[in-house]
Amino acid sequence: MKRTLLVAGLLALGATAAISQSDVVTQRQALMKEMGAQTRPIGAMMRGQEAFDLAKVQASLKVLAENPKKFVTLFPESSKNAEKTEALPSIWENKAKFESYGTKASQDAQTAMTTIKDEASFKTEMPKVLQNCGTCHNEFRKKSS
Repeated sequence: MKRTLLVAGLLALGATAAISQSDVVTQRQALMKEMGAQTRPIGAMMRGQEAFDLAKVQASLKVLAENPKKFVTLFPESSKNAEKTEALPSIWENKAKFESYGTKASQDAQTAMTTIKDEASFKTEMPKVLQNCGTCHNEFRKKSS
């Protein structure tokens, strides 16, 4: 009887770990999708395909300021070998650098929120914010084939 309870407990613990592992992956993917959705209209404005809209820019910057801080906390060691993730092992090998990228992305977006007042300042400041995405992706995300 005790042995059955012990085995059942261990199985339940393993299932809980697997669920939480996939949960953090789902959470971080949702944050990335949200940031991607916010950068699409920004990119269109940068290319002149969409009219500059300060309210949209500010709304996007708010997401780009908040999400990186949340995102970098969603990489516990237990999610290192998770399936269906594009995260590279370098995240866990150099966690401090990874987290610093999140901090910089957040700070740059916050700075842009106060600095961008018109289309000219948008075209100057927004590339600084967006380059954070590429820098982090180049180092910590699997390349798409």
